[in-house]
Amino acid sequence: MYTKRILFPFSQDGRQKPLKATKGKEGPKGEKQEGRCGEKPQKHCSRNPVLRVMYKWKYAAPETRIERKKKESCLLLSQSQLVIRKMLRYYSSEDVPGKLLSHGKKPFIQHVRRLIKWSHDILGTVLIMLTGCHRGKRVVFLKQLASGLLLVTGPLTINHVPLRRTHQKFVIATSTRVNLSSVKIPNHLTDAYFKKKRLCKPRHQEREIFDPEKEKYEIMEQRKADQETVDSQILPQIKKIPRLCGYLHSVFSLSNRVYSHKLVF
Repeated sequence: MYTKRILFPFSQDGRQKPLKATKGKEGPKGEKQEGRCGEKPQKHCSRNPVLRVMYKWKYAAPETRIERKKKESCLLLSQSQLVIRKMLRYYSSEDVPGKLLSHGKKPFIQHVRRLIKWSHDILGTVLIMLTGCHRGKRVVFLKQLASGLLLVTGPLTINHVPLRRTHQKFVIATSTRVNLSSVKIPNHLTDAYFKKKRLCKPRHQEREIFDPEKEKYEIMEQRKADQETVDSQILPQIKKIPRLCGYLHSVFSLSNRVYSHKLVF
């Protein structure tokens, strides 16, 4: 609405003086009603909440000096309460051993392994290996060692698996068995026999900086002899069962639409 300027012919001073009127208001019948002199017009904001926030931010009153001082005092209090980590005055020349995160825990060698003790009747069972470089191959179970690991062999001439240890979690026992009643396994085939030996690292000298000769792993003659004695006793027993040599030579694998939970080993 537009404002009106009302002119009175004579004011109190005797001069002609214009007096401003406020915005006019419409009455119930559409007639314009004039506001009182000195009345401030009402500020109307939109119903949109986003625009309301923008309107408040635009027309917000500036901070007073007292409010600024209050904020500064709060910041100073919060900074004084912070714990400041001071630098040490003395540093030792030698490294001080600190507490490890594994303090109180046993190493892997000392862990208690809850392995099932296999009965003596299962000797000669054909197992399928699931891990390692020989995974999928079928081997013959010879005996269980003191650590709970299983001693197996290929034999070496059939599927190139030597005398080795395997974990009982990573094998599948089949219903096929080989008669090992007449087979004599050497007593010195223990965990210490199969333990890996650490290779000595060469020390760098003046002439061997660029071409140091590393110590390589070599198979001992005793291992070769033990492999021959065990395989020579097992091979005649395997040849007695028809098609067992081909079964041990083949590699186990799953093809399309072949499910392991439906197979009978």
